Amino acid sequence: MTTIELSEIGTGFHDISLGSQNAFRSALEALSYPGRKVPFKVTFEAPKAAHASSSGLLLALLEPGSRLWLSPSLINSDAETWLVFHTDCKITPHRHEADFAWIKNWGELPALESFALGTDEYPDHSTTCVIDIAAPSLLTDSTPTLTLVGPGIAHTTTIDQLSATAAQLASFVNQWAQNHASFPRGVDIFFATDTGLIGLPRTTRIDISG
Repeated sequence: MTTIELSEIGTGFHDISLGSQNAFRSALEALSYPGRKVPFKVTFEAPKAAHASSSGLLLALLEPGSRLWLSPSLINSDAETWLVFHTDCKITPHRHEADFAWIKNWGELPALESFALGTDEYPDHSTTCVIDIAAPSLLTDSTPTLTLVGPGIAHTTTIDQLSATAAQLASFVNQWAQNHASFPRGVDIFFATDTGLIGLPRTTRIDISG
């Protein structure tokens, strides 16, 4: 990392304690109520290569030595430099050993089973995936809707505007069915929009429509 690169790195949370608390609160609400769009309002200088919500979430969750896998578009980006500088996390090329994974878009999402799934004894030893979602204006009219059922959902709830093609979502839903069936093992996911978070814990079941 050069001196010029250091001078261009944005700041982390302006108030570290308050920023981390707000980020954790948003993350907890998102996982407690799957499908709910939770606003992410924390003040910091986010990198340009990714959403502020995903950047801030990982800034709060990562600890020194945490292993982070990055999708291709984020490798060697200002987002990688910014996050490593502020958290001292370790970038790993191996998905199966990652504590967290940051995915720039649907096209760069690997097979979910390639991440760490934990074990029956230690289900928390699994990868938490954070996927950046494009703005609604970039979506097509044919984007399907996902219907969610499970803990934290009174009856059903839906997620739309995920900026994925029908084929991408169909593949994801098939993979998620296997992930859900592996409980207590499996990955958990945060969808990060430009303004907030949507949680998808492994306990949630997904149907697709539209």
